[in-house]
Amino acid sequence: MIRAAGVSEVTDADFTTEVIGSSLPVLVEFTADWCPPCRQMGPVLSALAAEEGERLKVVQLDVDTNPETTNAYKVLSMPTFMVFRDGEPVRSMVGARPKRRLLAEIEEAL
Repeated sequence: MIRAAGVSEVTDADFTTEVIGSSLPVLVEFTADWCPPCRQMGPVLSALAAEEGERLKVVQLDVDTNPETTNAYKVLSMPTFMVFRDGEPVRSMVGARPKRRLLAEIEEAL
């Protein structure tokens, strides 16, 4: 998987620890190597991780190698973004978007 700079990769094995158990809200990008819009989001996620790191954790999950988590959250399209707070998904969005729009959409969940 092509990982965005400053963004952690999570897997089925550590999703519970890294996302569900996080003290910060977590933005998860469900992504795939074969997905051009997912690759477009790399710089956006890197900037978001750098600018909002104090109050938001940003991670990526490869849907092809992590089917358990992908299926558990019924992810069908890439990229899908989910914000988790206190272990629960509180916001879900599908498709690439500019940083300003993504930040506006997740702001209420932070």
